[in-house]
Amino acid sequence: MYKIFIDGQNGTTGLQIQQRLTLHDGVSLIELSDHERKNEDAKRAALADSDLAILCLPDEAARETVGLSTATRIIDASTAHRTHPEWIYGLPEMTRDQRQRIQDAQFVSNPGCYPTGFILLLKPLIEFGLLNPDVPVFASALSGYSGGGKSMIQTYQNGDQTAVRPYGLSLNHKHVPEMQRYSGLNQDPIFLPHVGDFYQGMLVEIGLNAQHFTQKLDPNRISGCWDSYFKGEANIQVLDANPVHKLSDNFLEPEGCNGSNRVELFVFGHSEQVVLIARLDNLGKGAAGAAVQNMNLMLGLPEASGL
Repeated sequence: MYKIFIDGQNGTTGLQIQQRLTLHDGVSLIELSDHERKNEDAKRAALADSDLAILCLPDEAARETVGLSTATRIIDASTAHRTHPEWIYGLPEMTRDQRQRIQDAQFVSNPGCYPTGFILLLKPLIEFGLLNPDVPVFASALSGYSGGGKSMIQTYQNGDQTAVRPYGLSLNHKHVPEMQRYSGLNQDPIFLPHVGDFYQGMLVEIGLNAQHFTQKLDPNRISGCWDSYFKGEANIQVLDANPVHKLSDNFLEPEGCNGSNRVELFVFGHSEQVVLIARLDNLGKGAAGAAVQNMNLMLGLPEASGL
């Protein structure tokens, strides 16, 4: 039985991870009282006693916790270490050797929810030579309000906001560096996220046209590329091109993967234009589910345990 310490277990992601791990028969949780969670010595002792720690903290607090231990294996769910050269990016499906790198790592950085969809959409197309890595990419995305943490959850649940609203209009969203680095693009994408009036669920959308591709644009070729790249990946579901049967009254519902660790990949379009869409649960594969999946890999447990 492995001992797991969740630092920040009362936050949105921490609570989701805790819920999954209470049903996991391979681990037990080290828990601190409210007073102890703010005590550096108590936290240091919990880190030393654990087989693995999962950090669900703001960036600076995550860096401080990492500095308390030199031996503990850590998964960091913050943005602090996602492009750090000494940390392994925790997206097992990203490349053929990424799963092994996670298994061997001391430090794993959990991916952002938006980048998970973005990278899975683009990386195979660049790796297979279908998409020019120099193209300028514009991506939009829609997330449930749980992605904004406790204050945003309270705002929406109080009925103070009901509209879909764009944000990140300074065009320096904290997820952009990992989106660029791990997708294989040679320049930062323009990224415009939105928050909607629903609790959880996510769509990541990328529009492209024929001149962005190195071959004649064919939506079937794109879905075939994904299908080949992600063959055997239990958490990735590739839809056939233009899957109108997945629409509800011509709408694609952002909540369609909620409660799962699944990412669905869609391509809609024709020989001149396509839109690529990833659908996932921002609290599942976009956060807590990914952390549990990475934990399982690092500890040599069945990868789907607790998921």
